[in-house]
Amino acid sequence: MDIVSNYFEKGLVLVIADLLSLITVSSCLVIKVPQINTIRANKSSQGISVLGLCIELFSYTVMISYNYSSGYEFLSYMEYPILLLQEYALIYYTFLYQNLLGVRTQIVAVFYAVVATLIYLKLFPLVILAFLVPFCTPIGATSKVLQLISILRTKDASSVSRTTWALSAFTNMTRIYTVYVQSNDLMLLSNFLISTFLSSSVFAAACFYKKKVKSA
Repeated sequence: MDIVSNYFEKGLVLVIADLLSLITVSSCLVIKVPQINTIRANKSSQGISVLGLCIELFSYTVMISYNYSSGYEFLSYMEYPILLLQEYALIYYTFLYQNLLGVRTQIVAVFYAVVATLIYLKLFPLVILAFLVPFCTPIGATSKVLQLISILRTKDASSVSRTTWALSAFTNMTRIYTVYVQSNDLMLLSNFLISTFLSSSVFAAACFYKKKVKSA
């Protein structure tokens, strides 16, 4: 009881932030699973932006490193490791059905693994990481813009999961509150604000063009 009482002494605002963090992390456990299943079921990744996925992977990796190096509470960024694991699977199936699993892709994958390991072990030059962090917002936004453009260009969202993008918009929205309350990091706040808007845009485009395909 004392533990519970001491916890709630933090204040309602922080308790809500922790609750939203748990909801966000729980949502992220399956956020990309519908997209992965959609691609596997269709045996096609048409409408999925390969470049967008690679940029998103880069952004996730840098954001984990930034939060980890800044000493922020693990609960405030716990979704990133979970998202990364799903991103690996999503990239694999997207590359598989676009015939991109060649030697060049394997070499890049090995290079990425080496750099990620160095960052985790804190052997990667911090000056480089500090330089990359400010670019995460535009980079992350670019990945979503590329996905939006891909849908609008092909006018086909048959391989795009609306559930995944709806969850993406929701989790980004919850992070606006948790980051504001727990760290008030303006860099992270701007990142989640922009991500919420763009994820919502991709979701809307996916809904629109799936209706079009269905009625055709």
